[in-house]
Amino acid sequence: MANEKTFQAQVLTPDGSRFKGDVVSVSVPGASGSFQILYNHAPIISALDVGRVDIQKADNSKLTYAVSGGFVEMNDNQVTLLAERAIKPSDIDVEEAKKKLSDAKEKLKDPSIMQSDVDHQMKDAQNLIKLANS
Repeated sequence: MANEKTFQAQVLTPDGSRFKGDVVSVSVPGASGSFQILYNHAPIISALDVGRVDIQKADNSKLTYAVSGGFVEMNDNQVTLLAERAIKPSDIDVEEAKKKLSDAKEKLKDPSIMQSDVDHQMKDAQNLIKLANS
């Protein structure tokens, strides 16, 4: 049973739900900086950056996801993460992430490619590699 300091959280991706349950805290990589959401947090909507989401569940177990962007909303003690992608570190294919990083670095040589797109791809690949190795 949830205690008074827990709230509902869910992590959704285009591929489906990754998590739904009672939590104590959720830490997210906000577009303007990382922040933590606790019980009775003020209502907020924020864009997510590439990074790490840490969830402390009500049973004190922890979940970590690598996210590649999206949005987070907190309202009435319910937090919803709408992530482009959310992967547990144990499910990351490090070789594939290294290839994505290498491919992104190659794209830097092409002046017709948008620099911001390549930067996002590089940051995402580096995040996957870092979380898989942590």
